[in-house]
Amino acid sequence: MIMGDAARFQCGKQVASYLGLVPLEDSSGKRRRLGHITKQGSSMLRFLLVEAAQVTARSIPEWRSKYVHLMIRRGRKIAKVAMARRLAIALYWMWRQGWTYEQSKSSVRTRASSEQAMVYSKTSSY
Repeated sequence: MIMGDAARFQCGKQVASYLGLVPLEDSSGKRRRLGHITKQGSSMLRFLLVEAAQVTARSIPEWRSKYVHLMIRRGRKIAKVAMARRLAIALYWMWRQGWTYEQSKSSVRTRASSEQAMVYSKTSSY
């Protein structure tokens, strides 16, 4: 369950791949087929991430809406694994930056908040 140093991964995709939470790709020519997850990393860590993603989807409204959207489109099992992948990447960036959960929440800007910030900065300069 040891992942080593955070600097060994350059991006979140590498973390997801290390944990085996990315789909297996079977491509040839113009045909691209994505299959089941690769299950490359620790099965215990993958299990714990799926469980934590379920709890996160139940307790945080933003995560719940993403989970429900995925569940409607792709099914419950695939949505759970997708949310586990999303959680793994979020935890990786928190680990890499040395942030707590509260710091990571405040640093993320939504489209609406950035538009408001631009409006306020324009009106405050007059």
